[in-house]
Amino acid sequence: MGMFERQKPGEPSWLGPATQARMALIPSISAARWLLLLIALAAIYFFYGFIVPVLAALVVGFATWPIYRDILRRTGNRRTIAASIAIVLIIAFLVLPIVFAVIYTSGEVKEWFTWALHVNRFGAPTPLWIVDLPIAGPWLNEQWSHYVGVPGAIGEMAQLVSGANIGNIYRAVLAAGGGAFHVVLTLLFMMIALFFVYRDGIGFVRQLDLIGERIFPNRWERISRVVPITISSTVMGMTVIAIGEGIVLGVAYWIAGVPSPVTLGVLTGIMALIPGGAPLSFTLVSLYLLGSGAQIAGVSLLVWGTVELFIVDKTLRPRLVGGPIKLPFLPTFFGLVGGVKTMGFLGLFIGPVLMAIIVAIWREWIREVELSEEEPELTEQELPVRIHRDTPKTDVDVSASR
Repeated sequence: MGMFERQKPGEPSWLGPATQARMALIPSISAARWLLLLIALAAIYFFYGFIVPVLAALVVGFATWPIYRDILRRTGNRRTIAASIAIVLIIAFLVLPIVFAVIYTSGEVKEWFTWALHVNRFGAPTPLWIVDLPIAGPWLNEQWSHYVGVPGAIGEMAQLVSGANIGNIYRAVLAAGGGAFHVVLTLLFMMIALFFVYRDGIGFVRQLDLIGERIFPNRWERISRVVPITISSTVMGMTVIAIGEGIVLGVAYWIAGVPSPVTLGVLTGIMALIPGGAPLSFTLVSLYLLGSGAQIAGVSLLVWGTVELFIVDKTLRPRLVGGPIKLPFLPTFFGLVGGVKTMGFLGLFIGPVLMAIIVAIWREWIREVELSEEEPELTEQELPVRIHRDTPKTDVDVSASR
């Protein structure tokens, strides 16, 4: 028999007896799961630049879904027309005001840096309104003379804090202004993704429920209820109210005669994302007005900010915040800073939402553990009844047939 002749059935093989059934080295289910994981990782790697606009679209879509559902009902369930109307409303009432505020703020920030360069070169005396402040005036005058009044002091402080001199920081700010095309492109992708979230969201949620029930068969129903409520409450309770407070207090700054009211309004809106940030902002601006001699404007701004904050916290916030998630200060701060550092401007909205989802899932997990620990221990008399009740019907039938 030659080396390459076909072996006859029943003859012993060279490497031992032949087996009738061949076992795969990797089961087909495991191979499919690993292949799916590799495809997901490759998709994340290649489409990393689209993650931020897609996440932003999902956040906005979840938060505004009740409004879209009403538009869909009024348009006779025509999803394409309803999605187009919703996109137009989002652009008109959310995107355009934010874009105009950022553009105007960048111009005012440029003026601040120009002033800082001038003071860094020649120095500047302490403003009279700082000297005239009660209690803290002398101490602030001393600190100003040490860190600002001496030529080159601002540059040394900026280099100590950021590791770069003030000229490089100024050029970096100007270069950031040139990245407006990237911001516009990101917003365009977000609007495109948001359109398909509106139009195909119902079908996508149905498919996601099928996959979620396979991955988390006992927990997906609770998670799928908590996550949309969490996103909606976070966006409405933090983002929308923060934007509203920034606009209202920015207008109040302009009426009070504060310099750079748009920039201060934007900063107040950003600070309003953090608990206690808005009161700190308008209080500092009020102190500036009091120190500069505008006592009536300073007191009026402080009273108006207090009344406005009381109205928002007692009337609007309970109506807008409908979810069970109320983020503490530390997760809110981490979500805000981490979102800005990772995703830029859109991270102001995405970071707190992702942190809220993590906190919601964590609380659901803790709640499930607590409920499992609170179950009473079964006595010997109750144990047979419990086993008979929890036994599947098929197992009972099989044992009976035997």
